[in-house]
Amino acid sequence: MQEAPVGILMLDTAFERLKGDAGNAATWPFPVVIRKVKGASVSAVVDKGAAGLADLFIEAGRALVREEGVCAITTTCGFLVVHQRALSEALPVPVATSSLLQIPIVDRMLPDGKRAGVLTFDRDGLKPELLAAAGARPDTPIAGLPPQGLFHRRVRDNAAADVPALGAEVEAVTEAFLKAHPEVGALVVECANLPTFSADLSERFHVPVYDLVTMVRWVRAAVTPPRYAA
Repeated sequence: MQEAPVGILMLDTAFERLKGDAGNAATWPFPVVIRKVKGASVSAVVDKGAAGLADLFIEAGRALVREEGVCAITTTCGFLVVHQRALSEALPVPVATSSLLQIPIVDRMLPDGKRAGVLTFDRDGLKPELLAAAGARPDTPIAGLPPQGLFHRRVRDNAAADVPALGAEVEAVTEAFLKAHPEVGALVVECANLPTFSADLSERFHVPVYDLVTMVRWVRAAVTPPRYAA
């Protein structure tokens, strides 16, 4: 029997999606259906807080359930956690809008004196209401990628992907963040374009890294659990 796919609601972007990016089907070890949500640009979602976009994502999510039979739904931007409640209430399958939903459970898994820290695409855009929507503490430590850096130029301006240079930028931000916040015992990576670099971050800095891929693999395992031979 064919496996039910996971539905991925992708922002209205044009840049190349690397393997590891939630918007690249090769990232996933199970079937996915990726649907671009017209009008949901980086500016509309990140800079404008995804205001007024809930209905667009609900409509696209319903179409994925109706037309593709998806068993769960996610998105390609952690900032859409602001609409987590609206989407989960409106759609008939489990919805995980954002990797940020992992913050509370990661906090509870760490030893005394340690906590989750967030690596985000845009520090200024990750406002307290987004943390609240994820169930995270308002004082959660946050680091953002540089607004004039390579990663922003790639996502906002469709610049070519120089993978080693992008990785070096992500690692430099993470190194400074962990030095400034020694209490951070695990990273939660907000941006769904960043899991490409999660393994490098974990290996270099010796911390667990939770991203959208870890989130969705967990959801998928629950809706289609393995069957064990007697």
